[in-house]
Amino acid sequence: MSQLPSNKTMFGHPAGLFLLFGTELWERFSYYAMRAILVLYLVDKAQGQGGAGLGWSEADAIHLYGTFTMLVYLTPLIGGWLADNYLGQRKAILIGGALMALGQFTLAMPHGWVPGMSNEVFYAGLGLLMAGNGLFKPNISTMVGDLYEEGDHRRDGAFTIFYMGINIGAFLSGILVGLVYVQFGHAEIINGQEVFVNNYQAGFAAAGIGMVLSLIIQLTFARKLLGNIGVEPVAKSKQAQQKADESAGPLSKVERDRIKVIFVLGLFTIVFWAGFEQAGGLMNIYTDKFTDRMIGDFEVPTAWFQSVNAFFIVLFAPIFALLWTRLGKRDPSSPVKFAIGLLFLGLGFLFMLGASAEIAGGNAKSSMLWIIGAYLFHTLGELCLSPVGLSMVTKLAPIKLASLFMGLWFFFTGLANKVAALVGAMIGVHGGEADFAAACANDANVQACIDAAKEAAMIDKSFSIFGGLVITGVVSAIILYLLSDKLIDWMHGAEGQNHESLEEELKTTSEHQ
Repeated sequence: MSQLPSNKTMFGHPAGLFLLFGTELWERFSYYAMRAILVLYLVDKAQGQGGAGLGWSEADAIHLYGTFTMLVYLTPLIGGWLADNYLGQRKAILIGGALMALGQFTLAMPHGWVPGMSNEVFYAGLGLLMAGNGLFKPNISTMVGDLYEEGDHRRDGAFTIFYMGINIGAFLSGILVGLVYVQFGHAEIINGQEVFVNNYQAGFAAAGIGMVLSLIIQLTFARKLLGNIGVEPVAKSKQAQQKADESAGPLSKVERDRIKVIFVLGLFTIVFWAGFEQAGGLMNIYTDKFTDRMIGDFEVPTAWFQSVNAFFIVLFAPIFALLWTRLGKRDPSSPVKFAIGLLFLGLGFLFMLGASAEIAGGNAKSSMLWIIGAYLFHTLGELCLSPVGLSMVTKLAPIKLASLFMGLWFFFTGLANKVAALVGAMIGVHGGEADFAAACANDANVQACIDAAKEAAMIDKSFSIFGGLVITGVVSAIILYLLSDKLIDWMHGAEGQNHESLEEELKTTSEHQ
């Protein structure tokens, strides 16, 4: 067992908690800052000097984004195994953090830095980020629990504090990176026209600086504030040896029924995250192209909207925790909470339908209030569903297969990100160049006419996509609600009084984030 650190405390908690708080805050800042501008960088057609986009199609950009985020959720399976068996959590965090910092700075390299290899350098940066995340993500949250002895009542509050650190980092990321890539941009003459070129490389560099700050905090204070926590690989501990000696007999009927629940809820969690994760892809592009972001003379950077979810999480998480507690015996079962989350998801996309309808009605762009409303309802859905998912796996999975099913749950989330990309990419306008050109042949500015026609086609497609997501969310919620009683029977009392502790809810939400 790891030796606990010294008795030094801050606000009644071990000082090591605030070290992990700061480490995770800046790591999440780094990840979400990069995520906020990745798709924008890919689709930006301006390709000037010293700051440019890659000029990809919307469909290709969203596909790449989906593959990247899918792997971000799958690589922790490998990273967790390496930490448990060989590296230890502390070393895994440092190696992972260094790889992520290197990945961010690789993305920040200007075009042409390596002649003829711009795409290869870009893919290398993403690869470093995925590998680093795999080592970092599964280990930092576990160390929070290790700060406390079994039964310590302070653990609940500890995960609350840690969870707030995650969302503070996520909130700051969109705001700061949005300022950076715009402020370091410049006007440039491209093809005879003056174009403002956003400096996305400066944004990636800012994300890299955030990751470096995370590493500095960990390197400076870990030995003093964490003691030996996370130094020894878990597989070498006595507890791991005891678990290895557990019976490997066949599964009982109760265990098989509980596994059924995991798979059923897994299918619905894919539906939820496939809709929710439109935030970084389709909704990010929609905000950039079709949303009126002007407040007076100030244009709100697109990346700022990626901070809205984190802001609402910080605002509403304590309210939801209090709500479930106040409901007492009326607290909804986990399948019902899942259903409520799916319903909120569908209602959120009603706002996006409203945005598309506003443009179809003659407005050049839609109000940003539609986007904010969508993010609000999606956050409410996340708070109903995300805190329950992983917590339920820990209760339902057979002890001897707990790690396998936790990995399976991460697989569901990763698969959902890829499904999200397939859905979001439908907004792309494939082919039809000849038709657009023919329709605009007599226009004074042919290219401007073609671009306008493509955008009109994208608006039509977005209306269909958002409408489909509304129907999917609402219908899924109804189906799951109708199945909830059967699922509760299959749990065989695993949920007890239907109360997840605040510790479990916030811990598992932080693991998703």
